[in-house]
Amino acid sequence: MQDPVASFTGSLAIFMGVSDVTMQLLIGAIGLILMAISFHRHSDSKSTIVAIAAWPLIGLFFYLYCGYFVEISDPVLILMTAAALPAGIAMSYWEWKVDDANNDTRIWMRGFVVWSMVPYYLVFGVPYLNMAFVQFTAVSADLMLDFVGIGGYEIGPMMIERHEKSAIPVTEWGGSRLILTEPLGEGGFYAPMVNENGESVVAFILACSALQSMAVFIGAIVALNSVHWKRRARALFIAIPTIHILNVFRNAGIVWLTDSYPEWSLSGIGIFDFAHSYAAKVASLFAMFLMAIALFDLLPELHRHIMRILRPMGFRAKNAFPSDDS
Repeated sequence: MQDPVASFTGSLAIFMGVSDVTMQLLIGAIGLILMAISFHRHSDSKSTIVAIAAWPLIGLFFYLYCGYFVEISDPVLILMTAAALPAGIAMSYWEWKVDDANNDTRIWMRGFVVWSMVPYYLVFGVPYLNMAFVQFTAVSADLMLDFVGIGGYEIGPMMIERHEKSAIPVTEWGGSRLILTEPLGEGGFYAPMVNENGESVVAFILACSALQSMAVFIGAIVALNSVHWKRRARALFIAIPTIHILNVFRNAGIVWLTDSYPEWSLSGIGIFDFAHSYAAKVASLFAMFLMAIALFDLLPELHRHIMRILRPMGFRAKNAFPSDDS
């Protein structure tokens, strides 16, 4: 059965004469602009109305990824993207009904979304940055494999897969390197990795760089506009390198498992899908949870905001953390 939301969005894209991918990016861009206005002009009485309009658009943007994750059988991201639209609608309702006591948390949530999406949009939309992140991710995994004594891998030339077009080397692509002017396919810019026998093992794409995880922490920390910038900078200095290092181990492990156990399967799930979509996802989410707990000591304001958001689900913060900008 076809998803009615995706079907309606697809029909709207046909009516406007654009691709489904372009329509999704347009929805996200409008939602992001509205959310940025509501965050940076939160003192304006109309900012709440703008935020109420922005939340469902942001939720819809992420929800439309659900179909792709169903195709590749990624249960964690299926759950997260499927919940995005209901969560966006719920946030709009919260904006409408919330009392003044939680006003700073509402503002933080707006900034969190804005400053989480801006880094990803920037890297995704600038081909030079996109390719640089992909190449850096591939090289980091290759160096880690060499460091632990599992060498013999090589990184192939950078490729690009455009929407509904076959992949070609970037050297043959005539598009702009400064701003992306055409929709990409599922692979986008990618760097293939081959073993010593010349066999393709994996392909590194932007999603392999952990940019999404980094963006989540960037958004959560930068949006704390009541906190002194030095404390926010310290928190970013802890979070971003740690995420990168953990991601390097993750990617190197997936490469080794995929190359070493190509015939392994569990209930029809191959080693790559199991390692990438199940084991690594669970481990990554657990690592992010532990990192968030560690950051709560440095940024108690972050803990307070999160506990306020969790209250409708039955959670309560035991202590009220004072704001300390020192």
